[in-house]
Amino acid sequence: MKIAKFFKALAAVCLLCIGANALEVGVNYQVLQKPLNVPKNSVVKIFNYECPHCYAFDRTVTPQLMKKLEGTEFLPWHLKTKGVFGQTASGIFAALIVIDEKDDVSLLSDESKFKKAKFAIYKAIHDKKDDFGGGSDKQRFIKTALDAAGVSMSEYEAALASKKAQALLAQWDAGYEVAVISGVPAFVVSGKYLLNTASFGSVDEMVAAVKELLAK
Repeated sequence: MKIAKFFKALAAVCLLCIGANALEVGVNYQVLQKPLNVPKNSVVKIFNYECPHCYAFDRTVTPQLMKKLEGTEFLPWHLKTKGVFGQTASGIFAALIVIDEKDDVSLLSDESKFKKAKFAIYKAIHDKKDDFGGGSDKQRFIKTALDAAGVSMSEYEAALASKKAQALLAQWDAGYEVAVISGVPAFVVSGKYLLNTASFGSVDEMVAAVKELLAK
């Protein structure tokens, strides 16, 4: 009887071990040939304002994911190559990230100027179907974002001209090659593991995958 209990316990342990190491390269994630230059303890989210899936993820998945990854740095990278205002949006987001960092505000907080501007743009494009004059009204596009963030044009321009914002914009260019592989939104763990988000059935599964990859 004791032997039977031992083997039953051993089988349970084996199952737990399999579950904890169930990630498969090529199925759940892939290793980037050109790693991103970011801290190891980080999750990069590559997105674009015109992408409906990016909007959906930012409303639901992203906040839940990062809430369960306490202590992990969240790095949003905007892809400038998609959308009429792609480059303009990147400038807005980089400038507001600089302001948030200066104010010591988390980019995931509801007080984040970056987050307020991002959702104002998402809502205008996807909910209100506003095309900003067929892509001709760039100033109103910028105003929509800055008004939501409570940032003046002069504050925005100063932040955009900063070395920090320009460095972010240059860094984000590396996200293009990642987006070519998987589309957006794209999640990269530790700068080198690109998640296959379609392979996860829940946020908890995604959290477990990120934790496993962070530990590599």
